[in-house]
Amino acid sequence: MNLFPRPVHPERGAGTVLALTLGAVVMALLVGVLLLTQAGVMASKAASAADLAALAAADAARGLTSGEPCAVASDVAARHDATVTSCTMTGGTVADVVTELAHPFDWGVATGRARAGPPPVAASVRRADLWGPSWRPSATHPAA
Repeated sequence: MNLFPRPVHPERGAGTVLALTLGAVVMALLVGVLLLTQAGVMASKAASAADLAALAAADAARGLTSGEPCAVASDVAARHDATVTSCTMTGGTVADVVTELAHPFDWGVATGRARAGPPPVAASVRRADLWGPSWRPSATHPAA
């Protein structure tokens, strides 16, 4: 006979269940954060591909590089694992490019949009404007 019987605890093992549940919740949150981070990286890559493709198309439209602008944009986007879904030239030298970058696990696509072209004429700055209104070319500081 046992003179000191052990008391029965109905909550025995509850700490293990709680620890396993908290571990599962933390793992689920980490997976969610990783998916959001990967979506952000994919969006950044798609935007970079669109920027570079639009710049290349604008350069081709201005004659700085050879080739048809939208074909050049598609080539540049393909080098960054993206596809050009839309390429329009406005005004002859301004390129509007939309790219898509597929997610590695087919969970959707990341889209990037960019516009590139020469600066507007009104935004050009004369050399005298850089030095202020009182600056005038002289023999020691000739205007180039």
